[in-house]
Amino acid sequence: MKVIATYLLAVLGGNTNPTAEDLKAILSSVGAEADNSKIELLLSQVKGKDLTELIAAGREMLASVPSGGGVVVASGGATAAMAEKEEEEKKVEDKEESDEEDFVLDIFG
Repeated sequence: MKVIATYLLAVLGGNTNPTAEDLKAILSSVGAEADNSKIELLLSQVKGKDLTELIAAGREMLASVPSGGGVVVASGGATAAMAEKEEEEKKVEDKEESDEEDFVLDIFG
């Protein structure tokens, strides 16, 4: 990831065709180690391509990647049970809130 970020920094900094040496210089300037194989792989994959096209293609790929937490798919009975439990929890919360309001009114009433 740091090699990609370094490449992006070089291009955004005005170097439209950074070399491996350019990327190594940027990485060493911040005390990071340069992995020659990763640098060469990246440069071979982006050679002759426009940065905005690469970013657009990357966005399309990311759009197909699932994100968020795991989702549990429940059967109809389980869904009803979960909804019922949530309803009970809401009733308990409402009851606690009304008890607190009564308490406050008794003290200041």
